[in-house]
Amino acid sequence: MLSVNTNAGALSALRNLEANHKWLQTLQERIATGYKVGSIKDDAATYSIAQRMRGDLAGLNATLKSIDTATVAVDVAVVATESVSDLLIEMKGKMASLLNAQKNDDESAASAYTRDLDAYREQIKTIISSANFDGINLIDQGNDIISALANADGTETLDFDHQNLSFGGALITLTDDSNYTMEELENSINNVNTALSHFGTASRRLEIQKEFTTKLHNVIEEGIGRLVDADLARTAADLQAAQIKEQLGILALNIANREPQTLLALFGGGRG
Repeated sequence: MLSVNTNAGALSALRNLEANHKWLQTLQERIATGYKVGSIKDDAATYSIAQRMRGDLAGLNATLKSIDTATVAVDVAVVATESVSDLLIEMKGKMASLLNAQKNDDESAASAYTRDLDAYREQIKTIISSANFDGINLIDQGNDIISALANADGTETLDFDHQNLSFGGALITLTDDSNYTMEELENSINNVNTALSHFGTASRRLEIQKEFTTKLHNVIEEGIGRLVDADLARTAADLQAAQIKEQLGILALNIANREPQTLLALFGGGRG
């Protein structure tokens, strides 16, 4: 039925044109943002899942930062403890030479070895007091500990104990004077090496945890991408098709709008 009041063909063409134009805007937005799900309006369920995963990523970023901080603090303790161990070994050699000099009543040599022992002792004390990172010292006579986050929500941590390497303590039993025996020196060396093993284990655990957390971070990040990232190659092809459809839709609408003019011919329109 032909009617000048209702042009069904034009209405249909207009609906198709509006739908295609909306799709064209969606494609343009995907190209501009790189997302196929950029807001809750695009896909409420997918967007909510992606937001939760982004929250997990934020927690994992904090975890990685915490692990890095703890790793540096432990590495400082490792380096300092290694140096203390090396100096105690040097002291053992000097102590053996001192005992030999005393046995041979060589006072000059004994005095020289004693000065060396005193110098080593003071150097060890300097190393211990200098083994600081961000206000944390894991080997002095304090009670600092180091703790690193182990998961995204902060419910689990990696905790590592303090090792007191100060003179006269439980590990280094040597006192500030020279009145100590070879046995005490050897026990102190063994105790320091045990502390070194403690820090070595801590460093390895932190390394393993960082490797796992980094892998988990990457998996979640890739998962978010699969959910919300646009396939730009496919989107570009769809955009080109939508642009052609829009041109064809405008042409179809123009044709439909001219249809009522055929009624003029029925009524003899256009004749003089």
